[in-house]
Amino acid sequence: MTNAAELLEQVNAALATVSDPELHRPLPELGMVESVEITQGVAKLKILLTISGCPMQDRLRGDITEAVTKVSGISNVEVLFGVMNEEQRNNVKKLLRGGREKFIPFAQPESLTRVIGVASGKGGVGKSSLTTNLAVAAARKGLRVGILDADVYGHSIPRLMGLMGQRPTAIDQMFIPLEAYGVKVVSMEMFKPERADAVAYRGPLLHRVLEQLLSDAYWGDLDLLLIDLPPGTGDLAISLGQLIPTSEIVVVTTPQIAAAEVAERAGRIAHQIHQRVVGVIENMSAFPCPHCSDEIALFGAGGGEETATRLSNLVGSDVPLLGKVPFSTELRTGGDNGAPIVIAAPDSPSAQAIYAIAEKLVVRSSSLLGVRLGLST
Repeated sequence: MTNAAELLEQVNAALATVSDPELHRPLPELGMVESVEITQGVAKLKILLTISGCPMQDRLRGDITEAVTKVSGISNVEVLFGVMNEEQRNNVKKLLRGGREKFIPFAQPESLTRVIGVASGKGGVGKSSLTTNLAVAAARKGLRVGILDADVYGHSIPRLMGLMGQRPTAIDQMFIPLEAYGVKVVSMEMFKPERADAVAYRGPLLHRVLEQLLSDAYWGDLDLLLIDLPPGTGDLAISLGQLIPTSEIVVVTTPQIAAAEVAERAGRIAHQIHQRVVGVIENMSAFPCPHCSDEIALFGAGGGEETATRLSNLVGSDVPLLGKVPFSTELRTGGDNGAPIVIAAPDSPSAQAIYAIAEKLVVRSSSLLGVRLGLST
């Protein structure tokens, strides 16, 4: 027969199998288990939440109950929630940051996260839609992926990811990115008092905002972080190169030849601040006619190739055209509905093109230095 000490040990072992739904660390490791009492087969547990009114409270109760009731000799589980004091929250933050003060994890020499800024010479080329779908496609390949919506003035990632109106959980000055489709997401929109509020920040403050979004979020271990940059060659494009010197750039353009000159500028600024230009993506390319076997090129042709050629000449090495994403109304409606096309219509030509591009971004033939490869079975 199991004695009281053994039963207590088994219950604590069961609690160690339960992780916080947002921080993804075992409850005892985070200091969330304040007390465990067992009386006549009833386990009475005092669990400390990081914040009052934690949105994951019900899920946490269910996970704890499920784990502890599997222990032989436990017939019922009573969970009482409390809230951590400031010292306990500080201990959690130190644990998550590896004992260090606030810092940008992706800028550290030991970081294995590949950081890619998605840039364009001008707006309206579908940069944010591509960022969203590339991230989701990479996550479905087994990678741990994040998106930072750094398009401060035109942030649209929350809508594209189906996260409109949701707020991240904050632990004092640290916050937990929201998650959708297996991708962690951070956007300026999540912190505005009202969604309709305009962001009217100037250069130095923009740099600080980007720095805070990178350092104050608890990203956990990521294989890939995609940063949706504002169009053009402004402050944030330069700040990214300063804050994360190892970051790389993908340039998005449209098929018009005239667009190549504008798109080249985004790659030129990256080259000037010594960022590697990974390649070019042509969006809104020719698509199959629904009534015949021809292709329809609404926006012309050749812009992607021209941009890749110009950038290759600029940097003195090959900057490939990673792929062409056909124009698609499904891509647009998926963005409006918060359902990325790689999920909503995975067999469509656009989704297949995006998956092929994601594959090229994940596996590089030139070098895998600093890139952690996600494995799926």
